[in-house]
Amino acid sequence: MKNSNKTKITSATFVRGIVDVCPELENDISQVAFIGRSNAGKSSIINSLTGQKDLARTSSFPGRTQEINLFLVNNSLYLLDLPGYGFAKASFQARERLRELINWYLFAAGYAQKLIVLIVDAKVGPQENDLEILRSLEKYQKPILIVANKVDKIKKTDYDRQLQKIQNQVGDHIIIPYSSKEKIGITKLISAILN
Repeated sequence: MKNSNKTKITSATFVRGIVDVCPELENDISQVAFIGRSNAGKSSIINSLTGQKDLARTSSFPGRTQEINLFLVNNSLYLLDLPGYGFAKASFQARERLRELINWYLFAAGYAQKLIVLIVDAKVGPQENDLEILRSLEKYQKPILIVANKVDKIKKTDYDRQLQKIQNQVGDHIIIPYSSKEKIGITKLISAILN
C-alpha cells in the first residue's frame, strides 16, 4: 500500500510565504523547487500536480509571486514556488529584490534541494535568462529537471523540431513536455518529484 503514494500526490497544503530564513526549511523534509520566467506557468503546474486549482495563485499578470511560496505535499515533501524572473515591467528595485531572494534560496543559504524544476515556455524555448539560471544551477551542481510547459501551444508539425531545439539548448538534462490544460506530463513529473 505504501508504494501507491510514491506516484500520487494525496495531500497538499500552503505552509507560508518565505522572504528570508525559514525554520521549516531547516528540518529534514526534502525540497523540490520550481523556477522559471514570469508567466512560464509555475503556479499552474503546481496546481495540476496537486489536483487543486487554487493551491498556488495563478495570474495572467506576470510577476504575481513576490515571495517563495512553500507547500507541504503528502506530509513528506516541500514544493517551493519561486518568484518568476524576467518580468520587464517591474521596477528595477522589485526585480533586484526578487533576484536576490532567488539567489539566496538556491545558492547562498546552503539548502540542499532534492530537485529543481526549471520551467520553460515550450513554444518560445529557453530565453537568455533561463539559460543563465540553468548555468548557475549547473555550476552549483544542483539536480535539475526541465519542464517544457504549454506544449499544447506548439503546432503539431513543429512539435518534434521544437523539442529537439530545446534539448540542444539545455544539454543533457531530462525534459518533460507538459501541459496543464491538456494534462500532458503530469504523471511523469509527479513520479520525478516523489521518487
